[in-house]
Amino acid sequence: MPPQVSPIEITRVASRAERDAFIKFPFRIYAHDPVWVPPLLLERKQFLNREKHPFYQHGDAALFLARQNGEIVGRIMASDDPRYNALHQTNVGCFGLFECIDNRDVAAALFAAAGDWLRARGRSEIMGPIDYSTNYVCALLIDGFQHPPTILTSHNPPYYAALIEACGFTKVKDWYAWLFKDFSGPTERLCRIAKARRGKQGVTIRPIDPKKIIEESRHLHAIYDQAWEKNWGFVPFTEAESEHMAREMKPLIVPRSILIAEVAREPVGFAICIPDINVALRRINGRLTWFGLPIGLVRFLYYRTKIRLVRFIALGVVEKYRRAGIAEMLVLQMMDEVSQRGSIGELSMTLEDNFMVNRFVEALGATRYKTYRIYQRSLDGKGSE
Repeated sequence: MPPQVSPIEITRVASRAERDAFIKFPFRIYAHDPVWVPPLLLERKQFLNREKHPFYQHGDAALFLARQNGEIVGRIMASDDPRYNALHQTNVGCFGLFECIDNRDVAAALFAAAGDWLRARGRSEIMGPIDYSTNYVCALLIDGFQHPPTILTSHNPPYYAALIEACGFTKVKDWYAWLFKDFSGPTERLCRIAKARRGKQGVTIRPIDPKKIIEESRHLHAIYDQAWEKNWGFVPFTEAESEHMAREMKPLIVPRSILIAEVAREPVGFAICIPDINVALRRINGRLTWFGLPIGLVRFLYYRTKIRLVRFIALGVVEKYRRAGIAEMLVLQMMDEVSQRGSIGELSMTLEDNFMVNRFVEALGATRYKTYRIYQRSLDGKGSE
């Protein structure tokens, strides 16, 4: 006689033990995924810390666990960002950190819990996967599952798309990731154009000063707000978020890996490239210490020296200088820096309908190798799916 299946129970995370269970659940989902990168458990605890993460200064979020037969079978986060809705004149909340066994009923129960929480806050739509906002990890991987995730990008089983779509979600937007294996791809014509424009506009390009990381982060913040304000899903960083991210990223900065373009000493563009520390994180299974000893830290520091993959994480130029060739200058100089170190690079993520950027990236010799998707659906006022 087959074992009896109990109803699905959804509970909101309310204790440290439940938070830890929420964080560790993905280890079950990806136990047999050869390319998954276990998260650093300490970092995940900090990310979900309501007292310390700057998102909670202006937004709110709730975590939910799904259990069946006493066993955790899924998790989800619901988040609400009033600043996003005020900027875009929308009434949408987000779901993120979604992990689930391959079971439509479990997924539906998780989305019902997230939807109920958002509906109670007056929201009429839900979109995701988005962890807090589009300034953090977001979007569902729908193509390129055989490749490991790079730093600050998502990874998930192929069946997640079917689960999400079965629960009434439809596509809103796709993002692309591009891979550079050969940095000799840029044509001489592009190089000549970039150099000519650089001289004509009086552009100077310099690396950031790590000793002035907070001051430099303010420059990046100001450029970002101007350069990205018309992009789909844009939400500006608060000053607290900007400084928080700068402090987190400081240990990852490689000299000349973050460039600022200036005209008459005014910052007008930037490019950010960071080493893909996921290469090292894969080796420590989420822990820096074992039995009180820094074994994971030693392994991490050793494998960090072996990193050859870098991620081009962001590029921005203020609108006034969009046709001055500054983006081309930044990318070409960054590629030169990376190639000198003998590395290969991922550029991500670009919007599917940002045709100008996508054509430029292709012209540089990159191959599109991953696709990510944001989903959305209405909250119809019902408490269950």
